[in-house]
Amino acid sequence: MEGLIHGDGDESWRALEIIVDSPLASRFTAVYRELKPWWDAEARRRLDHGRHPLSFDSLYTVGSHEEHERTLDYLAESGRPAVVIAASGMVSGGRVVNYLKRMLGDPRHAVVFVGYQAAGTPGRDIQRYGPRGGWVRLGGERIEIRASVESVAGYSAHADGRDLLDFVRHMRHSPREIRLVHGEAEAKRALKASLEAWAEEAGHALEVTLATEAH
Repeated sequence: MEGLIHGDGDESWRALEIIVDSPLASRFTAVYRELKPWWDAEARRRLDHGRHPLSFDSLYTVGSHEEHERTLDYLAESGRPAVVIAASGMVSGGRVVNYLKRMLGDPRHAVVFVGYQAAGTPGRDIQRYGPRGGWVRLGGERIEIRASVESVAGYSAHADGRDLLDFVRHMRHSPREIRLVHGEAEAKRALKASLEAWAEEAGHALEVTLATEAH
């Protein structure tokens, strides 16, 4: 976000507010600011050019619940352009739910998912039905989806199947039982087969079971 605002050269971009409304993300941002002496070369180059990646002028961090409520009212009533960064939790909880309840029905807005949304969650429902003008149930309320919905791959922090297999392979003591409890059914079956094939080749006794997720 800071790179877009700084590098575009258009003054209107510099007036775009970037709102971080997530208590955990706010705390992490504060910690990263405190760790400035240990930032990498890329971040130091930005500092040398007078830039402030984590504290630029248009960055606003929401703290208390009262601030959160005021921010919601401000954005909903003013219609001012802004980017809100709020941890999704797959839209099953957290402050993002309040934003979506207020703004998902307004075609002026866009929802951009940058993390994995599991089947059976409100986040996945918005991804699936939003582009077709559907609806989603949030907090017991039926919300019509009129905002545009986009998804950006590549930012998920979840390990993929190869990473998980490598994690198990490099354990000091090989497990005797693994339960796969989270993920798409097809992906879990594929990981189960990979784990069992590895265990058989390595001569380890391993039982892999698939747990059924309830949403």
